Amino acid sequence: MISKLLFWGASGHALVVADIIRLQGIYEIVGFLDNMNPQRYGENFCGAKILGGQEQLDYCKDKGIKYIIFGFGDCQARLKLSELIYRKGFSLATAIHPNAVIAADVSIGAGTVIAAGAVVNPGSKIGQNVIINTSASVDHECVIEDGAHICPGVHLAGRVTVGRAACVGIGATVIDRVRIGAGALIGAGAVVVNDIPDGVLVYGVPARVIRKIDL
Repeated sequence: MISKLLFWGASGHALVVADIIRLQGIYEIVGFLDNMNPQRYGENFCGAKILGGQEQLDYCKDKGIKYIIFGFGDCQARLKLSELIYRKGFSLATAIHPNAVIAADVSIGAGTVIAAGAVVNPGSKIGQNVIINTSASVDHECVIEDGAHICPGVHLAGRVTVGRAACVGIGATVIDRVRIGAGALIGAGAVVVNDIPDGVLVYGVPARVIRKIDL
């Protein structure tokens, strides 16, 4: 049975997630929410319409829509808004591209998006509302905590932990057994060879802490 699905977000990342959803064939996209641009109300976007912002949630719930997925990359916002949708009685949908390679024993939390060409190897644990983006690789026994974003082309070696709402930037490489702290931001192309504290900006080869981030 096809379930009705509401998207929250209507930008570039939403295009990618919507494509995955349609390839899965288990959800019907009924519309998109855009909190940031109220002037887009009624606009056609990616085969459906923008219905408005979060003020539409109760209306959509009354219409029998049970599932929501987030189509934007802001890690902290995805976690905060997931609490809201749970309170309103929605469930989070999960989007896994058919051309992703995922080991049989990998656990994947609700709301997670795994894009085309991604690889997740045995023993790994993927939390809720995670993004593992295009052609990223997550090697054996990694732990990706809730809300984290593994950007396109990232390579995580074995037994890496990525903390809650951390973001590992495009093309970064993380060696084995490193822990990346909650809310940390790893810059594009960085090579991470040491543990990273919570809530810091890190970049370079090798990566170094640049400054604290206001979370």
